Amino acid sequence: MTDPGAETAPAPAPQGAVTPADAADAARLVAFGLQPRLQPVRDAEYAAAVRRYQEDPPFARLTDAVATGLGLIVLEVSTRAGMAVAADEESVFAVRMGDYARRAAGDSTDRFLHGLAHLAVAALAFPRPEDLADDGYLGRITVNGVDAFVRQACRRLEERAEAAGENTDPQSGAPGLEAAWRVYARRSATGATKDARRLAGSTTGIIAKAVSFLAESGFLQRTGDDEGGAYRTTPRYQLQVRDMAGRAAMSELLELGLVPVSDGSASLAPAPGEDHLPDGAGLPFHG
Repeated sequence: MTDPGAETAPAPAPQGAVTPADAADAARLVAFGLQPRLQPVRDAEYAAAVRRYQEDPPFARLTDAVATGLGLIVLEVSTRAGMAVAADEESVFAVRMGDYARRAAGDSTDRFLHGLAHLAVAALAFPRPEDLADDGYLGRITVNGVDAFVRQACRRLEERAEAAGENTDPQSGAPGLEAAWRVYARRSATGATKDARRLAGSTTGIIAKAVSFLAESGFLQRTGDDEGGAYRTTPRYQLQVRDMAGRAAMSELLELGLVPVSDGSASLAPAPGEDHLPDGAGLPFHG
């Protein structure tokens, strides 16, 4: 007979059941994804977790559930991108553009320009749908090149306004970029300091802040100091831009036709009536 006072050994977990160790491993993989500059190729534990996600469907579902519970959207899990996640609007991990801009700027106009800078970087880094679809594509941008791109967009939108006989800012129902160009065009590109440094509130200063933020977040990698700072895209940024590509403002910016692409390399088109681009435009190139 069994001794009533004897301790009963815990029953083994059914085959396929989730264990605390599995949950810990899934949470660990999500934690890797929240370190955007960490790459599986440089961390053996991270690489092993990615392989398990790819090869073990129950573990993948568990990891997805952990991410969902944290308000995260899994964009991709792969050796090239790692655990790429995006935060939904209610997530504690969400970095809202308003919060970012309030840290970077003091007034609403500057916050608006910071948002426009991020939009322009994305549009110039991936000017074609096939660029976003190609996992091997690397977009390359420079700070001065982004500024030249936006200023050409301003000129194109100014021409539209003049053709339509508009002398004031468009009505609220007009496309967002139509209402934006005057704000950017009025702002100095570099500002002026005694030691020739660009001002933080100048347009190139705002763009530099935007790309530095993207680099710190693992979306861009700095490649040099040419033309105000040169950067290339990462797989994680490509996934993020895919997620935002259908938004109206980005579509409107690309539809201006400022980035003609014929043979896989992108450049800026000179403004009407001009046969060259501004000196120092630092045009981006793509590989």
